[in-house]
Amino acid sequence: MMLLALISILPVCLCVDLVYYVQERKSPRTYVGDIAADTHSMDNLQLKDHKMITFSHLKQGTSGTSQFFRVSKETGKIYTTQTIDAESLCSRNVECFEMMDVAVRKGTSFIKLLEIKIIIQDVNDHQPEFLQKQVHIEFEEDVVKGTKVLIPNAIDKDVGMLNSKITYQLKKIIKEPFSLFVSKSVDGTSQLAINLEERLDRETKDSYKIQVIAKDGGSPSKQSILDVHILVTDVNDNFPVFSQNVYNVSIYSDYDPKEPVVILTATDLDLGKNGEIVYQLSTKTKQLAQTHFKINEKTGQIFLQKKFESGQKSTYTLYVKATDKGDLPLSSLAIVVVNVINQQNNIPKIEVNYVFSSSEDVTSISEDIEVSSFIAYVKVTDHDVGQNGEIHCDLHHDKFQLQRLGPKKYKVTVKNQLDRETEDHHDIIINCQDKGSPPLHSEKKFSVQVTDVNDVQPQFPKETFKFLMYENQESKHHVGSINATDPDLGPGGKLTYSLITHSKHFLPFKITDYGFISTTTSLDHELQKVYKFQVIVQDNGIPPLNNTVNIIVEVRDKNDNAPYFIFPSINPFTMDIVYYPHHTNNVTVLKASDIDSRENAFLRYDITAGNEKQLFTINHYTGLLSFTRVLNQQDSGTYELEFLVKDSGSPVQSAKTVIFLTLTVSNKTSEMLNAVHIKTEDKIHLNLVVIITLASVTLSVIITASLSICILRCCHRRRSTPHIGGGNPTERCVSEQRHLMCPSYQGNTWIDVMSSKGSDPDGDRNFHLEDSRRGSPQGHEFDNRQRGTMSALKPHSSNEMPQQIIIREVSQSPCSERYKKNTMISPDYSIWRPTRSPHPDNGHNWKEADRDHCHREDLPGM
Repeated sequence: MMLLALISILPVCLCVDLVYYVQERKSPRTYVGDIAADTHSMDNLQLKDHKMITFSHLKQGTSGTSQFFRVSKETGKIYTTQTIDAESLCSRNVECFEMMDVAVRKGTSFIKLLEIKIIIQDVNDHQPEFLQKQVHIEFEEDVVKGTKVLIPNAIDKDVGMLNSKITYQLKKIIKEPFSLFVSKSVDGTSQLAINLEERLDRETKDSYKIQVIAKDGGSPSKQSILDVHILVTDVNDNFPVFSQNVYNVSIYSDYDPKEPVVILTATDLDLGKNGEIVYQLSTKTKQLAQTHFKINEKTGQIFLQKKFESGQKSTYTLYVKATDKGDLPLSSLAIVVVNVINQQNNIPKIEVNYVFSSSEDVTSISEDIEVSSFIAYVKVTDHDVGQNGEIHCDLHHDKFQLQRLGPKKYKVTVKNQLDRETEDHHDIIINCQDKGSPPLHSEKKFSVQVTDVNDVQPQFPKETFKFLMYENQESKHHVGSINATDPDLGPGGKLTYSLITHSKHFLPFKITDYGFISTTTSLDHELQKVYKFQVIVQDNGIPPLNNTVNIIVEVRDKNDNAPYFIFPSINPFTMDIVYYPHHTNNVTVLKASDIDSRENAFLRYDITAGNEKQLFTINHYTGLLSFTRVLNQQDSGTYELEFLVKDSGSPVQSAKTVIFLTLTVSNKTSEMLNAVHIKTEDKIHLNLVVIITLASVTLSVIITASLSICILRCCHRRRSTPHIGGGNPTERCVSEQRHLMCPSYQGNTWIDVMSSKGSDPDGDRNFHLEDSRRGSPQGHEFDNRQRGTMSALKPHSSNEMPQQIIIREVSQSPCSERYKKNTMISPDYSIWRPTRSPHPDNGHNWKEADRDHCHREDLPGM
């Protein structure tokens, strides 16, 4: 049963806060007491918020209570750490206890330092033991009644008052003339003797056998037996006696070793050897005392044999034994207490006990420790008296400070916030100085190692990483690497990289844990030129910290695509040109495209064949095809022109196309429909009306005649020239868009006036055919599907703007009565004509022989 005593309320000892009891021989982890519960009732300490209270056992090197007891940091309960043997720890008949210092903190704030006394209760685990199982004693036959012969006493190794208290009994046969005599010595032990109660007659009986029983006062009691064999002879029956049982002397610390400290005297009533006395220091005297003092065996003088050192014990206890020289020597003990008065001024001794884990003079604390946290307990020892023993200590450091707890007691606390990344090691020096004359000082050095926490986010050297690579590289091609830094240690400084991806967008990249970016597929500049995404970097600390960075990957173009012609879109392509003098020399514009970029898409046009007369020229960069001079009738004819377009990449890519151009040179100026401006007056002059009428009739006759001649010539030429693709040219039909059937008009000739409808992306004008009902055959009109959209050349001036096209019927289509074959001649000499197409009828249910699609031979820019 544990017994708790609140010593702080007892007036007899104000230096101890709590006292607990624990029995020896208990197994480790035996509960001793509850500091938290007991301190709650103390007047000077109220721990209301007990959840924030922690208890720290301040250990003192390798000695002290650290090897026997431990304190729970959270609960404040004390437990044993090992089995305690009171006999090996304490002396007999002396209170057996250990002291321990416990620091009480609330959070990181220090509250109080408790001094706790733990009394170790002895268990009756030893029985009284005689040094011998049997002894032989002698009585002289002529000795008188009351003569005593000493026998060995029993020794009980227990240290408890009751457990070590021995009582003796004599077991004998009735009428045997002996009794047991017991006397107590000053050290608490008993001296035994066999007492003669009657005179002996050796001739009647010369020997006896009796037993002495020794019992201790424990519960249950234990005992042992000594067999005593008595011979009737003479014996030494007197003990040496000291003049006093206890000697108390005081000396100065600088006492002269030649002078005796004290002289002991003892007397023995025995004669001869039985009365001669020898003085010795008993084995009960501690080793420290035996090193400082010695005794003269004959005279009993005690001398100082070693000077006292600073900080040593000021009181020494010596046990002196006086023994006679009898055959059975008798002895007695006296106690000598020597008090040493210190007159020296000794250097203060500093002892540091660390709250956190430590090794030698190095303690480790975390960098996130709060300011004012308690990290070490400092105790200063100076046994000097007066001002020589008054101590003042200080500590100068920008991160730590020294706070006073009491006389010669301090604590080291955190003064300012720590940062391991700035400084991970701090050297601390504590200086202590007394007030003696001259003052003496000492210092204690120890180090604080700051351990790391994951408190720094990974950092990139810049916000955006840009990488360049060429398209068409193989997968797993290295793009580049990124790097982030994290000054944290261990897992907190180990970084892992990953891509931030979205399910809606495929990202053809991957990244390793070390920041190396590579492709997962081959990249195509034409598919995507720039990739923008983010990478997240995360450390492995607890909790993990992360950061993101922007990544831009620009895919550089390679010349992996050949240019292709947009106009003409068919190879070979056929054009009929009617040339009129005094008009623009521009024929058409060839257009090509290249899906590559930059110089790989910078195109150049050339005429590579068919221009032996040097009649044509082409702008190398715009594709404008023009006549090189004014034409005459001898220039008419068919030209097979081969064109080459090539890019500026490396290696150069190119494409070719062929245009079959039929050139007709007219010797007449093309008719123009001049707009008549009517003067807005109330009256019209009669002459003006006549002039306008005559001009209109004349112009109509000229236009009708010109159209008839052109149609007849065109029909003759078409019948005489076979189709290049091998088909009948009369089987071709005309439409303004692909895959449209020709209308079955029966009229011969009509004129459409062109009107501007905006501009195309290239800056050229778009012209739409507008139906002029005058001259429309049988009153039919073009619908929107039959109005071709033609892109004319951008005129050099407003005077060169084309104003009309001429459409003439060539012939009835022999392929089917439903179709008409027409040739549409534009002012820039491009025409619309039917072309045999390999495409299917797309649901129009044409016959195999009539599967001719309408195809427009497009104008420049279409």
